[in-house]
Amino acid sequence: MPRRPLVLRQKVVQDSLYKDPIVGRFLNILLRDGKKSTAERLCYGAFDIVKAKTGDEPLKIFHAALGNVKPMVEVKSRRVGGASYQVPVEIRPVRQIALALRWIKDSASSRGGKSMRERLAAELMDAASNNGSAVKKRDETHRMAEANRAFAHYRW
Repeated sequence: MPRRPLVLRQKVVQDSLYKDPIVGRFLNILLRDGKKSTAERLCYGAFDIVKAKTGDEPLKIFHAALGNVKPMVEVKSRRVGGASYQVPVEIRPVRQIALALRWIKDSASSRGGKSMRERLAAELMDAASNNGSAVKKRDETHRMAEANRAFAHYRW
């Protein structure tokens, strides 16, 4: 029995414009140096670009991109008798969303050129259409888990 008390997950505040908790979490991931208004400007600016280019609801594109980037399995290192194995494990839904949001942000940051708004908008549109570097990251993670499926019995 653990000695520490159970720590409950904090409730994430919804964003002010769309009233969506997942967009609120994305804003927290975009946050740098505690500047929430800058993160909001960045995110909402990217949503405006998405709406202008696709003519579709940006929240719908955002959730489609998130669904395409969410990983189902990942590998974790497990040490068994002096050897380390990469053991594939399923991912909880909260972690799936967290990884997807982080990968979208990192992929947008690593794109070259333009402003961050335009890079983020481009990455969201690419991820919604099932291509882009965030989707490649998910596919790479799934491939790694598939390759190490033989070690699944080491799951703890």
